[in-house]
Amino acid sequence: MILDLKGELTMEPIVGLLYSMVDGNYRRLKSIVGGMSQRELDYKGPKQNYNSIAQLLRHLALVDLNWVFRIKGEKMPLNSENKYGPILDEDNRLPQFDGIPLDVLLKEYDDVMDMIKTLCQQLTDLQLTRIIEYENGNQATIQWGIWHIADHSRYHQAHINQLRKWFNES
Repeated sequence: MILDLKGELTMEPIVGLLYSMVDGNYRRLKSIVGGMSQRELDYKGPKQNYNSIAQLLRHLALVDLNWVFRIKGEKMPLNSENKYGPILDEDNRLPQFDGIPLDVLLKEYDDVMDMIKTLCQQLTDLQLTRIIEYENGNQATIQWGIWHIADHSRYHQAHINQLRKWFNES
């Protein structure tokens, strides 16, 4: 098997390469959590003080959805905000929830990934250097934002793998 980064044919070259990083990381994430039991999905570590895999999946979907609207220069619709929940709760932590099946979490995330793909199909390579608002008064280019979606996924995949290890040891 030869691994390579190949852009999407329906996208401009640089946009396609950036999107392929996002898509590749999402496919990897789905392979990591595929077939996971509800108990493992809701597991919060040996002392129950970490974010669960379910929380991390919802968090990733919500952050990626925020990027879609940020890149489009739009405010996230209230119905999307209500569906995916707040990024952080009143204690500045990922919101707590249990019992949401894996297929529901992945379907919601698939919907976000479809939005990212559609957005990337509409972007030109020239638009990638456009500066957009980020958070806390910071700014970023669109290309950094798309790269960040992929990077953020890999970051939390490490947490998910650690939770899986602890779960299997318990």
